[in-house]
Amino acid sequence: MTKTYSRRTFLKKILSTAAAGLAVVFGGYGYSRYLEPRMMEKNELTILSPKLPPGFDGIKIVQFSDTHLSPFYTIEQLEKVVDEVNLLSPDIIVFTGDLMDEPNSYNETNLISPVLSKLNAPLGKFAIYGNHDHGGYGTDIYSNVMDLSGFTLLRNEALPIKLLDQTSIIIAGIDDLMLGQPDYEGTLAGFSEEQFVVFLAHEPDAAEQAAGYSVNLQLSGHSHGGQVQVPFYGALVTPPFADIYVEGLYQVRENFQLYVNRGLGTTRIPFRFLSVPEISIFTLKRTKN
Repeated sequence: MTKTYSRRTFLKKILSTAAAGLAVVFGGYGYSRYLEPRMMEKNELTILSPKLPPGFDGIKIVQFSDTHLSPFYTIEQLEKVVDEVNLLSPDIIVFTGDLMDEPNSYNETNLISPVLSKLNAPLGKFAIYGNHDHGGYGTDIYSNVMDLSGFTLLRNEALPIKLLDQTSIIIAGIDDLMLGQPDYEGTLAGFSEEQFVVFLAHEPDAAEQAAGYSVNLQLSGHSHGGQVQVPFYGALVTPPFADIYVEGLYQVRENFQLYVNRGLGTTRIPFRFLSVPEISIFTLKRTKN
């Protein structure tokens, strides 16, 4: 039997469906604009390698990235990040670029260093340039802020991180691929196969060239995980040099892993959807050959 509807019932169903659709739209707007951007995941990973000296077994590296300080990501939010990182008791802290969204127009630059200087890491705090750190005549602004914050800013250079027993691992950082002058050869050449090398590169697709060198762990940001993702599809848009590697852990080649951090802030649009901001924590573990 065919079911019939009165005009009133039909209109009521149409209006109910429309109302439900609007609720989904506006609910999604509220979530992606006000809720998810203020969330923060802490993702823990273990990095295994026979190249680690015994003293580095259990050493913890904490990475944060892409804060994009602006009216949409505030100093107060940065203070919470600092508190969360310190609670993790890191041995090494790395920041992989894009501190301010527009450095030359950000009017609270003087408030950043007092916050970042509270970060504690006995084996050092290291940073690299992102494209936004160079953009808007920000190169010197960013350098000054990170220096005052107690970070070592790596720009096409590599340094040893030494323990009291004089054993070491290498930390290397390359200039931004988009607006800087990256030098892979000058940064990564000359390391022996026995050395454990951590490579900081803002753009994750730097791994394609870094794979030709003795790199064991690359830490990157830049992609924001797409910032807005579609279920069962993934990121709608990724920035240049984040086309191959978008988020999470990748095995680039044997003994070379890449982790792409989704970052903390937003850029262009103040929305995140299915791309929750994160801090990543890496525990280094020595394995037998």
